Amino acid sequence: DPRCAVFRTAWKQMFFISLLSLFRHSQHVPPCFCGQEKCGSAWTALCVKEEEGDHMPRAWLTHVQAHPRISKPQCGVKWTPVHRLIGLMGMLYLCLSRFRLLQEGASVNARHKLGWTALMVAAINRNSSVVKLLLTAGADPNLGDEFSSVYETAKERGLHSLEVLVTREDDFNNRLNNRASFRGCTALHYAVLADDHPTVKMLLDGGANPLQKNEMGHTPMDYAREGEVMKLLKAAAAKFQEEQRKREIEERRRFPLEQRLREHIIGQESAIAAVGAAIRRKENGWYDEEHPLVFLFLGSSGIGKTELAKQTAKYLHKDVKKGFIRLDMSEFQERHEVAKFIGSPPGYVGHEEGGQLTKKLKQCPNAVVLFDEVDKAHPDVLTIMLQLFDEGRLTDGKGKTIDCKDAIFIMTSNVASDEIAQHALQLRQETAELSRKRIAEKLDDVQMTDKITISKQFKENVIRPILKAHFRRDEFLGRINEIVYFLPFCHSELIQLVNKELSFWAKRAKARHNITLVWDREVMDVLADGYNLHYGARSIKHEVERRVVNQLAAAYEQDLLPRGCTLRIVVDDSDKQLLKAKDGASAKEGHKKGPTLRLEIVEDSRSRKLDIQAPLAPEEMSCPL
Repeated sequence: DPRCAVFRTAWKQMFFISLLSLFRHSQHVPPCFCGQEKCGSAWTALCVKEEEGDHMPRAWLTHVQAHPRISKPQCGVKWTPVHRLIGLMGMLYLCLSRFRLLQEGASVNARHKLGWTALMVAAINRNSSVVKLLLTAGADPNLGDEFSSVYETAKERGLHSLEVLVTREDDFNNRLNNRASFRGCTALHYAVLADDHPTVKMLLDGGANPLQKNEMGHTPMDYAREGEVMKLLKAAAAKFQEEQRKREIEERRRFPLEQRLREHIIGQESAIAAVGAAIRRKENGWYDEEHPLVFLFLGSSGIGKTELAKQTAKYLHKDVKKGFIRLDMSEFQERHEVAKFIGSPPGYVGHEEGGQLTKKLKQCPNAVVLFDEVDKAHPDVLTIMLQLFDEGRLTDGKGKTIDCKDAIFIMTSNVASDEIAQHALQLRQETAELSRKRIAEKLDDVQMTDKITISKQFKENVIRPILKAHFRRDEFLGRINEIVYFLPFCHSELIQLVNKELSFWAKRAKARHNITLVWDREVMDVLADGYNLHYGARSIKHEVERRVVNQLAAAYEQDLLPRGCTLRIVVDDSDKQLLKAKDGASAKEGHKKGPTLRLEIVEDSRSRKLDIQAPLAPEEMSCPL
């Protein structure tokens, strides 16, 4: 019976505390019960709490205080035989409790209700034996503490600050600054704070990261004193960096950046190759360390410029949000708005707040910075960028210089997008010719993405004069490392876009309504015809919503979709001839409207068309004169 187990555990604890209470007036109470040299050392036990009749482990605790009424004795007091007997009894009981908890499968990574783990408590209290036991049981040494300061934690969890303070001192440690923030600190941080060399070495051998930072951006080395612990951390950090570098090289070799980008971006092979080559130079040390990398992405809307910048930041900084800075340059069209960029000068409103760019670059100097639609920015903003791109530093409104030579700056622009769109017909013809060659040479290579590059003559004679006329200065264009061109999608890439969009709605239908959505290749061909050169992938998204999702919503509203059904999207039988002859003269008139898409319910290998009373489309609405 779980209640019996709770009773037995409570009885043992009360019996142990009662024995301690017999000596509350004695001057010879031992300083601790674990053989450590300092008071406040601890044991590992399980805080058992009965919730809804269950006997469940609440958290691991390693700090077991003496009875509250016993005054804290001074270290070095002589032990009596009775004290030694009590100490041995407590040691035996708590050691058995540890092994019993491990045998029962209690989680060694479970957190205290205020956010810390048992390994952190053992580390701060210099209990190396418990640290060894927890590491052997599979405790994660790189977990960060969720406890900030006493007042912040009390505010977050809706508790009284005094209650949090008492719990922190009783269940964790009473020698730490209660006003400081400990969020993100690992067990290694606490072991270094305790200046415990054996525990630090044990944690490093157990896989602790010596370079992991807490919320304040400090590594364990920042808290170490000069001595053996500092030497140990420096050696471990150098070894960890070398191993991490080898792992990253091996990971990049197995899974190149270009391959990762292709998982999220359809087409744009030349753009992916240009960005991947530049990032590879930077990662392997083959770049100018005195100047940051600067890109200019050119192309029409909705073809992957912003997405490529996001995926580059995700690759370099993993999931760190501060590693990607995005500024919409349409917010800096006026001259006075330059102050928002770097901060207001002294004496003006907002001086203490700082600028949008400088404030974020201080937090992450090696971030990927995206200047979206840079062609809309005021010329004075471009003047500030000259120093930023050339010297890799920026002076804010307070006069402080921010060094960001390791950052990557990406500008996007729609300048010359019309010229690129007009040039698309020629590119499509080259694509069709290349596809025919692939079909003739190797059938397995037909589905390969068409690689089209803009000629140097087109760049120099068409694109560069437009850029020079808009930005009005050669020195600005000269500081750009790479001008990347984003081209319109070919037909095979449009099919991928349609399939991706339909897959998104299929997952949504399955998750929300338990409806399985399937479609034919003919459907993708019909939806691909809705592509617009000027709007890019957004036109495909809108086409799917207009021709497919609208029908799904209407059918669901009319209660025509039973839960758990299989729904198929098909081309209407009367319009299938349009697909076969849409390039012929006989289908020109009918193709203006396009083939009609229908929904069918699949039942026992048979299909049944849905009679959906769809509302009038916007183009079918008429206004009275």
